[in-house]
Amino acid sequence: MTSGHRIAVIGAPGAGKTTVGHALASRLGLPFVDVDATIETEQGQLIREIFADSGEAHFRALERDATVAALAEPGVVAVGGGAVLTSEVADALRDVTVVWLQVSVAQASRRLGLNQAGVLVLGNLRATLIKQLAERTPVYQNLATISVDTDHAEVAAIVEQVMAELKEDDR
Repeated sequence: MTSGHRIAVIGAPGAGKTTVGHALASRLGLPFVDVDATIETEQGQLIREIFADSGEAHFRALERDATVAALAEPGVVAVGGGAVLTSEVADALRDVTVVWLQVSVAQASRRLGLNQAGVLVLGNLRATLIKQLAERTPVYQNLATISVDTDHAEVAAIVEQVMAELKEDDR
């Protein structure tokens, strides 16, 4: 693995993109960028506040620019779950190793704490997650260089699986 390697971690909310991405970057000795955290820092607002104050189109433009910039540099990048639907991001992902962290709705709901929300909120959020997975899964599949099922795996095991596949790809 060279120091100039570029790796993107994609997947649905709750897949573990930030956690696994950070661990993978540490293991590889590469910088780590979480696109959502970058946007929040640069804008001085949480993602949900940007959505509420400026709308989804504005957020997606910020996300596109931050993602494309991050993917141009060596390192591991945790890409926002919906960024893959933006053509410029999808194009940029074709030039890097893409690790798709697969997750079921049930596991993503647990990881996101949706199982502790009120019934109405839980139903709406779970329905949104189901819709997002249906829409995004074919895109994730198409872009993925490496796919890992994260439902019943610990972070260390996921990183080991990715490392093994990266070594195979280097051959």
